[in-house]
Amino acid sequence: MTDLYKLTIDELSSLLHKKEIKSVDILNSYIKRIEELDPEISAYLYTDFDEAFKNAEAADRIISSAGNENPGVSGIPALTGIPLSIKDIFLIKGKKTTCASKILDNFISPYDSTVVKRLKENNYVFLGKVNLDEFAMGSSTENSAYKITKNPYDFNRVPGGSSGGSAASVAADLCAGSFGTDTGGSVRQPAALCGVVGLKPTYGLISRYGIIAFSSSLDQAGVLAKDVTDAAIMLSAVAGFDEKDQTTRRFEIKDYAGIVKRADKSLIKGLRVGFPAEFFSEGLDPQIGSKITDIKNLLKDMGAVITGVTLPNTKYSVAAYYITATSEASSNLERYDGIRFGYRHKEESGIQTLDSLYRKSRETGFGNEVKRRIILGTFALSAGYYDAYYKKAALVRKLIVKDYKDAFEKADIIIGPTSPTPAFLIGEKTANPLSMYLSDIYTISVNLAYLPALSMPVGAVKNPAKENGVLPVGLQVIAPWAAEDKMLSFAKAVEDEIKFRKDYHI
Repeated sequence: MTDLYKLTIDELSSLLHKKEIKSVDILNSYIKRIEELDPEISAYLYTDFDEAFKNAEAADRIISSAGNENPGVSGIPALTGIPLSIKDIFLIKGKKTTCASKILDNFISPYDSTVVKRLKENNYVFLGKVNLDEFAMGSSTENSAYKITKNPYDFNRVPGGSSGGSAASVAADLCAGSFGTDTGGSVRQPAALCGVVGLKPTYGLISRYGIIAFSSSLDQAGVLAKDVTDAAIMLSAVAGFDEKDQTTRRFEIKDYAGIVKRADKSLIKGLRVGFPAEFFSEGLDPQIGSKITDIKNLLKDMGAVITGVTLPNTKYSVAAYYITATSEASSNLERYDGIRFGYRHKEESGIQTLDSLYRKSRETGFGNEVKRRIILGTFALSAGYYDAYYKKAALVRKLIVKDYKDAFEKADIIIGPTSPTPAFLIGEKTANPLSMYLSDIYTISVNLAYLPALSMPVGAVKNPAKENGVLPVGLQVIAPWAAEDKMLSFAKAVEDEIKFRKDYHI
């Protein structure tokens, strides 16, 4: 089978455990696909096929020693032998981690992130690191120091960001799944623009240890997958308490994949589904709004109880987010000084003062968007401004948390658009940072409230630039604290009705 790259993780895992295919067969299919498509899409910063073959051969040995049971029943994880890509913000021991920044161009990871450690325990196959906005700061993957990733549905458009390389690699079938990070929508927004499933878990469900920090109170590892079942499989593999990360919690880790496989449309009947008025205001593309309204009507037909909810402080979420995130970024990025690790500027004369070393290393090592956010954050934390900005943003954050708490007293699940627009053209918003920031207007408040959410494709709109071309539309599903099982089950029931991959997958 040469087109194994088209299959989902669940489908591939089943075939592997039945011994109808081998992991090496899957890998060869993906390598051919990457070599054909990625030169145009530019999802990968680098691939490591030598490592991938070692991983695949090891996985085949593990599977061959077991019976023909279904994944998990034999004690062998469902991700065994499955080729995945990883956003270049996760540390992998002995491999380069750049965060798509020149300032980390020569940095070799000294240890594994907890996510990678758990993936290795699950016998995954490492295909390579994928592109992102530098230090995860962006919504289009145009801020990378190395390349611009293209949207697989239209190479003239962005894949979203900051996990644009992850979303594009999954959408174009350049991997079976990918791991990204979500600080204000960086998994969900690119998932929406690329027509894949993107899941951001409850803050503290997945360890942040070994993920290069942008904003520590907002950052979360997330998954990008071809469908909801795959997202559940990937989440199960990496979720859980980590003594190396004090922000993780001892949540009950459920069998997310098993729960999703048992889900059907009967669970929609009587479910209270909330529609926040604030998600359907000025700035929403009418075509996107129409598709989300179609989902609302579908859910009503399935027996859901549609209820209006209000999130009144949503209008302050972008301001609160950018004060919080940039303030924490200015602190986290202080360590990149040109001395201890990473890029160091060299004066042509060979003589430089310590001050000039700091200034020149940062000036030439950081990109414009990263500099902008460091400056904003440093200003917000400076003497005389802390109370006016960062402290006030923290108070607004508490109001946003309360908004969601109140909303979930009326609704079991909240839904709305993931992105206000379909994928936009490369270069369309780079000259207007505020316009770019507003791309995450519907996703940001979820991070501020520490809640789980996912984006799933629910249809497409016409691409005006391509005859018969379409651009995906993402539905955002938001659940209460630690209710990933409820969120995934709801998404699976909707997915079964929509059948996006059958109708719109490239």
